[in-house]
Amino acid sequence: MSVAPTQPGPRDRPARVVTPGGPLRILLVEDDEADAFLVRELFEEAGLRVEMTVVTSLAAAQQRIGDADCVLLDLGLPDAQGLDGLRRLLPVAHGAAICVLTGHGDDHLGAEAVAEGAQDYLIKGQVEGVLLARAVRYAVERKKADENARRLHQVELKQQESARLERGLLPKPLITTPDIRVNTFYQPGRRAELGGDFFDVVQVRPGSVAMMVGDVCGHGVDEAALGVELRVAWRALVLAGVPDDHILPAIEQVLISERNATEVFATLVMVTLDLTTDEVAVRLAGHPPPLLVSEGRAMAVPANHGPVLGVFDDAQRPASRFTLPASDWSLILYTDGLIEGRRSAGAEQRLGVTGLAELIARADGAGVARSELAGWLVERAEEANDGPLSDDVAMLTLSPVRGGPR
Repeated sequence: MSVAPTQPGPRDRPARVVTPGGPLRILLVEDDEADAFLVRELFEEAGLRVEMTVVTSLAAAQQRIGDADCVLLDLGLPDAQGLDGLRRLLPVAHGAAICVLTGHGDDHLGAEAVAEGAQDYLIKGQVEGVLLARAVRYAVERKKADENARRLHQVELKQQESARLERGLLPKPLITTPDIRVNTFYQPGRRAELGGDFFDVVQVRPGSVAMMVGDVCGHGVDEAALGVELRVAWRALVLAGVPDDHILPAIEQVLISERNATEVFATLVMVTLDLTTDEVAVRLAGHPPPLLVSEGRAMAVPANHGPVLGVFDDAQRPASRFTLPASDWSLILYTDGLIEGRRSAGAEQRLGVTGLAELIARADGAGVARSELAGWLVERAEEANDGPLSDDVAMLTLSPVRGGPR
């Protein structure tokens, strides 16, 4: 089968195609030398700038398609007949548009090719230069539009997935007592991936509140999903009345069984508050200690530092206990994204727990409300860091309501 240009009259001939920018990279998959020569002549006739590579088999096309903007695919090749060649080429086409070449009377085959993923089809013997050039240009633009639409759809799906995971990581506190106020805060880091920071607050019974903040190492959907599982497991264990000393070992077992790599670990701080005695129990698993704010001062709660979750067998994480002061107080739990920024612009020293305590003392002296404290701290930390914090920040602030809201 040969490609024979038709000769429309002056009034019927379309305007010449002019290609902006560089030449189009064309991969012609054609085993007939005469047809290949004529296709090149048709492009020259149309004035379309192309860099054309000719291969005579589908196997060769699969190797060269990565360099092409558009593929002109003959449906009759030595190693592929009919739509079989198209079906084998589409999975490796990536951003390349594919136009198929069919013979006389094969319109139905061309339509089927478009339905299966080709951008267009051309009938040999019924195409001339300008129409060929225009078909190729349109095919390339349609492919770009299709790829942009596909990428946009993937972004939308990823955003929806991230939103669902964030809702799982950052639940609504389960608090019924009017004597305690809980303020939550979350800010993603400047990385594009969703992080694995999570928190939860549960009132176990009228006189007891349990809270925790945790962080799965790494960033991405897998880490976020694991964080959701750990958070849900923690809430379920607390609500089931499992003794506090058994909760972190159980969470560690969930982590080990659900993680996708043995090097994945998590840090976590768990705080249990007895509202009748004002006694607090703190358990640390590789996590920075909570901060206690009282009378204009902020200090790290003295606590035993247990190892991270998922690394050591039979690790011990004993509780540290203290009694809350009688005056106004707040407990602040946070992830390390807040303290890993620089202490000041150009400095190498990290903000750290000490620097965070100093910022909290400043906020208390300036009368910053507890409901606004987390946002205020992040703003000051970013100012000191001379830019956005690289890691996610999750925070819980627990304060008594007695004495009226601040």
